[in-house]
Amino acid sequence: MNPTPKEREAGLRNFRNEMNRRGFLKGTVAAGAVAAGGMGAFYFGYEATLADPVRVGVLGTGDEGGVLLGAINPDYIDVRSFADVRPFNVHRAFHGDHSSGPALEARCGLLTKYGWQNEGQARKHVKVYGRYEELLKNAKKDGVEAVIIALPLHLHAPAAIQAMRLEIPLHVLTEKLMGHSVHQCKEMAQVAKNEKVHLATGHQRHYNILYDDAVDQIKRGLLGDLHYIRAQWHRSNLPGTDSWQQPMPHAAKPDDLQSARLAKDLITLERNLATARSSKDISSLSKQVAQKKAQIADEMLGQKTKDGKKTLAEELGYENTTLQDGTKTYDRPAVEELIRWRLWDRTGAGLMAELGSHQLDAASIFISAMHASVKEKAGKETKGEKVQPLNVMAAANRPVFPVDRDVNDHVYCIVEFPAPGYDPKDPIARRKKITMQYSSVNGNGFGGYGEIVYGTDGTLIIEKEKEAILLLSEKASTVKVAAGPTLDTQASGDAQKEVAAGPVADVSRGYTEEEEHWAWCIRKNPDNSDPDIHPRCYPELAMGDAVIALTANIAAQEGRRINFDPKWFNVDDDATPEGVVPNINREEYNL
Repeated sequence: MNPTPKEREAGLRNFRNEMNRRGFLKGTVAAGAVAAGGMGAFYFGYEATLADPVRVGVLGTGDEGGVLLGAINPDYIDVRSFADVRPFNVHRAFHGDHSSGPALEARCGLLTKYGWQNEGQARKHVKVYGRYEELLKNAKKDGVEAVIIALPLHLHAPAAIQAMRLEIPLHVLTEKLMGHSVHQCKEMAQVAKNEKVHLATGHQRHYNILYDDAVDQIKRGLLGDLHYIRAQWHRSNLPGTDSWQQPMPHAAKPDDLQSARLAKDLITLERNLATARSSKDISSLSKQVAQKKAQIADEMLGQKTKDGKKTLAEELGYENTTLQDGTKTYDRPAVEELIRWRLWDRTGAGLMAELGSHQLDAASIFISAMHASVKEKAGKETKGEKVQPLNVMAAANRPVFPVDRDVNDHVYCIVEFPAPGYDPKDPIARRKKITMQYSSVNGNGFGGYGEIVYGTDGTLIIEKEKEAILLLSEKASTVKVAAGPTLDTQASGDAQKEVAAGPVADVSRGYTEEEEHWAWCIRKNPDNSDPDIHPRCYPELAMGDAVIALTANIAAQEGRRINFDPKWFNVDDDATPEGVVPNINREEYNL
């Protein structure tokens, strides 16, 4: 991920010739024609606006839900309602995330997005619910026709299936990973097919122009034959500064090491507000104080409900547990499982699901592009299908964090894909493989995150979804693109921005485009009867990403190599890597 300064400068200089030659984006970036709302309509070929924006309910407005709200283009999506049980998330949904400048840029809030003056005015347009089930039960009354799901991973399948099975079935865009297990993914896909609705999954690289342009470069043969991909997502998270271990309200968990931070932060903010002199400082500090109070209000989730038997978090299905590590124990209340859901196997799926799935997706996009190029040159038709991997070997461990979580600190895997001409029955052709090596670690963020694609004629480096560097033999071609909001702070720690060495184009990471295209597909093909009009990350494709990530988790847990069964990638087949048969009639799928 760290080319030399000389390589960067040479690449930046030479790529502009290549960009001009191709007419990259046909000049729309340079002209500023798409600066406001992304470039999906220009680049991916859908209409620039919708006469009737899709009326949407949002299930979950936390960290990733806030990013999805911040990426909404009102010309395509009309938010009619949202649901979240945390006061902190409800506040941020309206007012944006004022914890930092990059956080506010990524999560600007509904007031900014739709131009409402205050929360009172916003609530005249947007209904607010606690439990997501309440939003679904009132969807028809509120005029909702589709939902965006950004709930904890274990709720993706129940919420999506409940939404798709309403009297008037709702279309769904769910955050990645598609589901908590492969059998859940298959159940979601089967219900979407039965109900004839669009089910999209938020692997936004399918709408990032850097990745789409990389596909074009690979298809044109600029890299030659691909044979190796190296990817990583490294973070500096350490005990006490873990972005996944969000501070708990003190009353919810008094003995938590980070719980005192919220109260101390509030005292500091209120002191600074009292001494602020400029109206700008007063306004900013007032917003930060209001947000901190809303975060502290999350303590209600750990309080007993009216009957005095359970806390609200327990009533919502979250569980108390005790972890053991030798002589050490760690008591986890249900409210902690709710707030820190990424840390627990029951509610999340760790680094491979939250981070690795993005880059496994990217690798398969690149490899599939090479296969498609070979087929097209041979005069064969391609339909955008992904190439399935052959096997995965993985390892995971937890040397950094104490016994305060289920998920591992580090995960490493090697995934083998077939190269063009691969034949398992031929002693020579069975060696034709493309290897992808991946690592995600905590405790050291060197190199950040990105992918390096190695070919016989060149190397492609994509860093942090915002910069692409193409090295061809002794030449170098580079594009450097600042991708607007850089990172989800809860996934990667504090967001940072790099300064480009020359003029840059402000390009979306893909969130806006994936939402726009999903909405356009709903309007253009409402009953999902046209096989040529569907979101780019449709169920079969999204399920493939889940199969790879979740199977890698199994390989890491069991310390072995696993060969992928082609049946796992077939939504209509009952085979799954976890050995659970899909069943669309599970009790939790009833609303």
